[in-house]
Amino acid sequence: MTLTRTEVRSILDRHGLRPKRSLGQNFVVEPNTVRRIVELAGVGPGDQVVEVGPGVGSLTLALLEAGAAVTAVEVDDALVGALEEVVSRSPYADLRIVGGDALTVDWDRLLGDRAGSWHLVANLPYNISVPLVCDLLDGVEAIGRMLVMVQREVAARLVARPGDAAYGLPSVKVSYHAEARTVGRVPPSVFLPRPRVESALVEIVRRPAPLVDVDPQVLFGVVRAGFGQRRKMLRRSLRNLIDEEGLIVAGVDPTARAEDLGLDDWAAVATQHLAEGGGP
Repeated sequence: MTLTRTEVRSILDRHGLRPKRSLGQNFVVEPNTVRRIVELAGVGPGDQVVEVGPGVGSLTLALLEAGAAVTAVEVDDALVGALEEVVSRSPYADLRIVGGDALTVDWDRLLGDRAGSWHLVANLPYNISVPLVCDLLDGVEAIGRMLVMVQREVAARLVARPGDAAYGLPSVKVSYHAEARTVGRVPPSVFLPRPRVESALVEIVRRPAPLVDVDPQVLFGVVRAGFGQRRKMLRRSLRNLIDEEGLIVAGVDPTARAEDLGLDDWAAVATQHLAEGGGP
């Protein structure tokens, strides 16, 4: 059981609701799309899934139908009643609805602390997708795997590699914690309201341990400084953290730009910064 465009419109009208642009609400109204997301996520009976921004429950129903136990985090109190009505009609109702902002919720309390035991499967609100993914990778080890639908440009930032136009701080953050790849595209026609942009599906699988062994505060302080002035050479953008000679010792060309450095390069610069007495 999933929801069609007509059914979603009917639910919204019955509850006097309209999608809120301020919350990045674009509801999926195409059954095959949500089934495809669940299939790509690889979840099944007994899997623990957290969904952020369930809306009226199109993806929620597909996850429940697959046998997953779903914790749905919804910031919009007005939608909770509609979501409860929708899932009450499903025979697969292993669902917990949590009202709250995914950017501030106590994830440890909500999910527990067993590393890698949860999947995140979600049509993420456009306005929080990048900070949320980065925050979850940084601080919520219970989530071991993500399958998220995001704006296509956001997907490019999450999976970008050195030299790519979309490569930046989020790209480095993701590569530090996980392996990421784009696994599909989603047209605007499957949403209500129809967005002006295409979406993409990104799979993110957490590594057993970060790819480099360096203090993350120092590492991402250096990365942030570099991309804060991404058009400048590193000898200029990082001059307050490390001098040109230090970059050479780290094995990095001082005339390179932030977009040229891979994770190992950033780690080498951060390590040299610490060796010279620098801090976070």
